[in-house]
Amino acid sequence: MELLASVRKAIEYMEEHLTDDVSTQDVADQVYLSPFFLQKGFSLMTGYGVGEYIRNRRLYRAAVDLRETEDKVIDVAFRYGYETPESFTKAFSRFHGATPSQVRAGAAINTFLPLTIKLSIQGGNQMDCKITPMFPFKVIGFPKEFDNETAYAEIPKFWDEICEKYAKNVYAGNVPANPCEQALMENCIGEYGVCIDDVGGGKFRYLIAGKYTGGEVPQGMVVYEFPKSDWAIFNCIGPIPDALQSMNTRIFREWLPGNPEYELCGYASVEWYDCVNGEKTDPDYHSAIWVPVKRKE
Repeated sequence: MELLASVRKAIEYMEEHLTDDVSTQDVADQVYLSPFFLQKGFSLMTGYGVGEYIRNRRLYRAAVDLRETEDKVIDVAFRYGYETPESFTKAFSRFHGATPSQVRAGAAINTFLPLTIKLSIQGGNQMDCKITPMFPFKVIGFPKEFDNETAYAEIPKFWDEICEKYAKNVYAGNVPANPCEQALMENCIGEYGVCIDDVGGGKFRYLIAGKYTGGEVPQGMVVYEFPKSDWAIFNCIGPIPDALQSMNTRIFREWLPGNPEYELCGYASVEWYDCVNGEKTDPDYHSAIWVPVKRKE
């Protein structure tokens, strides 16, 4: 199922199950995408995370129920997935700027209607993309689990943490002081940022990684193997992170929706960074996004 249709079907499913216990995994299962790719595509196309969209729609519907029925606040809270009236009132007040009792008495509410997804034609500059078959390859790196809802804000902090802890000494030209620093140097760790959707529960693994050249895998690091696949390679020129984020948005808003030849496959994507030429803040810095794809049947 192509991305545009998947996001539309995801919205339909969420609308039909606003009063049920629905997770990002449940929604992803309905549209045959991994939770990671669904969350990424949904967020870039709509501006909302899957969980955020469900939460906002429930709080809007809760306000409508309070206005149009005489149901008790506690019943409305339970209907939309809140375990206590206190947690419901807190979330409700933050969203609407008024308490449930104030809304029932006529206070204004924050309207949040179902989203409608349409395909639009953007710009006139063609994206620099090529489809490249790759043999299986391995990467080695530092792993960490992230929540789909907060990953964009938390992953840059992870890079800062790893650079400060392991890369600073090596980048200064010093001899590696421990096995992790040795592996970092030998495998050019930092060349890749790898997202792997194999955790479940609304989470995914992220690796600050390099191409595995063999040898010891130090404690705190892992090796991951990519199978043989076709990859869509999107080259990107410009300072990081703005250039990559902009390209990422264009991939999921312009290239994938309605693509007549290719659709997503697999459970991982790769950010590639040029570790040899230039600084990441340079206006002509070269990076890329690799997305596994397959031809549509």
